[in-house]
Amino acid sequence: MIDRLDAEIISKLAENARIGIAELAAELGVSRTTIQLRLRRLEDEGVLLGFQPIVNLSKVGAAVEALITLEIDQRRMATVVRGLHALPEVLEVRIQAGREDILAHVGIASLEDLQVLTTAIVGIEGVRKTTSMFTVSTPVRYRLAPLLRKLTAEAGWGRASPAPGEADPQARP
Repeated sequence: MIDRLDAEIISKLAENARIGIAELAAELGVSRTTIQLRLRRLEDEGVLLGFQPIVNLSKVGAAVEALITLEIDQRRMATVVRGLHALPEVLEVRIQAGREDILAHVGIASLEDLQVLTTAIVGIEGVRKTTSMFTVSTPVRYRLAPLLRKLTAEAGWGRASPAPGEADPQARP
């Protein structure tokens, strides 16, 4: 479980993954050592899985983003996932519960390329049917801060100190 300080560290990194330890510590009102120890713990515990740049796909030649749902033969799940992983246009694969078994997020150069990609996906052993949906715009990009703040609202700020600007919760009036 994470606390509010962890949530703020993660949120700041999500906003700017290139922020320095000293700057992060200053913004959050804690020591550099605290930030370093927290980051190491968050990585060791598998909370932070890595850092990646956010890329404008259209600027690198993938002008079309699509979500492709797949209905598959459940006994072939591993084969289908391996087949999707082998396709460079596949950005992410999620296994789902519901009518469709898999959701694949893809980036492609054109609608013609989507047709070629869809044909390749249907050719993977175990794929029964695909349905494609195109992304027209993304008004809310992937974000973490609101969810983390909600999940840690009652968690407290660190082990021994209140959040900056808050009274010490252990102090008595």
